[in-house]
Amino acid sequence: MDIFLAILGFCFVCLGIIGSFLPVLPGPITSWIGLLLLHLTNAVPQNWTFLGITLVIAIIIFILDYFIPAMGTKRFGGTKYGVYGTTIGLIIGLLSPIPFGIIIGAFFGALIGELLFDSKDINRAIKASVGALLGFLTSATIKFSIAFVYFILFFTTLWEYKSSFI
Repeated sequence: MDIFLAILGFCFVCLGIIGSFLPVLPGPITSWIGLLLLHLTNAVPQNWTFLGITLVIAIIIFILDYFIPAMGTKRFGGTKYGVYGTTIGLIIGLLSPIPFGIIIGAFFGALIGELLFDSKDINRAIKASVGALLGFLTSATIKFSIAFVYFILFFTTLWEYKSSFI
């Protein structure tokens, strides 16, 4: 059962890294579930302080994830249409075979969203699209950093207690 929980935890930690870029999956929280699964094994002693601190960090990042892209969009004069467009463009970009499709999709999604809101002011729409893109990139970088740290913590803990799994 310990090996199954460790493998499942590994899957969750990897999904957390992927979730750092997907708007559907909460990256750091998913990675934290992987850490929790590892600590629920009999091979690894349960460290509730460690799990509590990492959970609080994951929740803070999860909450900030809703504010950072909106702040970037608003700071550059964007509207909620730009934020919606960014999300839609992100999903389309993710599914496209184009390299860097996520970034291109986020930018053009925000641009189209802003142009739907106000088709007359193209300069404002471009500026707001840049803000939405910067907000997305900032948020994704923070989420990726935390998810990657959780990935490293997972493997260092696994390595430390590897003899207990055999």
